[in-house]
Amino acid sequence: MTAPPDDCLARNEWICGAYLTSRREILMDATLQHLQLTAVSLLLGLVIALPLALAARHRRWAAGPVLGVTTVLYTIPSLAMFSLLLPVYGLSAALVVAGLVLYSLTLLVRNILAGLRAVPEETRQAARGMGYGPLRLLLTVELPLALPAAMAGLRIAAVSAVSLVTVGAIVGFGGLGNLIYSGMNTYFKAQVLTASVLCVVIAVAADLLLLGAQRLLTPWTRRTP
Repeated sequence: MTAPPDDCLARNEWICGAYLTSRREILMDATLQHLQLTAVSLLLGLVIALPLALAARHRRWAAGPVLGVTTVLYTIPSLAMFSLLLPVYGLSAALVVAGLVLYSLTLLVRNILAGLRAVPEETRQAARGMGYGPLRLLLTVELPLALPAAMAGLRIAAVSAVSLVTVGAIVGFGGLGNLIYSGMNTYFKAQVLTASVLCVVIAVAADLLLLGAQRLLTPWTRRTP
């Protein structure tokens, strides 16, 4: 028997509206997991990267080791990274998050450090002359001026994380990567294409969202007509 002419699932077509309606909950769950893994890894990456960048900024001897270690981590292939972390985290979502955090450090630390180093020394001296202490100087002067460079690194890290989450499918926590992986194994065209397109949409949306946040937080960088 041949598939009915209106049954795109039975014909295994790449573009199939019936797949979207019949697998709506599966797609929503996979998308939510993808977003959660990406967001958590970026937040943890920022929490770790900021003190590392500050240490490299204030102690010159620390800059080389910090940048060197984070760069080496970024060169490790994703499958190898997850394999190395497997004895510590097991087959869990924490394994994927830990791997993504380590990958994000290179981009975040370098960009935050570059932003801090770009703050003019005369600006620091002026703030100190006005009675700013180290903490106030950092929070109200240095970090705001370093924000454009830091946000640029965060945008790249976000897009990279969205992509790398899919590799987590090897341990069952890959968000949309789970659907891509299983769809490729069964040659389920609609599932592969739909999950892949959603990954692209998430990456583009994350980049635009962070770009918008950057423009709101750094109004002085906007060009005046």
